[in-house]
Amino acid sequence: MKISKATIKKIVAGNTRIKISDDAAAKIAEVLERKAKKIAEHAVSRAKKKNRNIVMLEDIEDYKLTHGD
Repeated sequence: MKISKATIKKIVAGNTRIKISDDAAAKIAEVLERKAKKIAEHAVSRAKKKNRNIVMLEDIEDYKLTHGD
């Protein structure tokens, strides 16, 4: 799944008039996609260790606790 440049542009702009270039928006999207993949992998692994077939909020929070992000 890709995070679109348009989505990044909306996030950056917020309620301001600040714009972001296409290449900068693409780079932010790339970084966020990598981070999301790491979080998802951790959460799935933890859910499996707990014998669940569903990722729960606690699995995401555990990533935050163990990785400090």
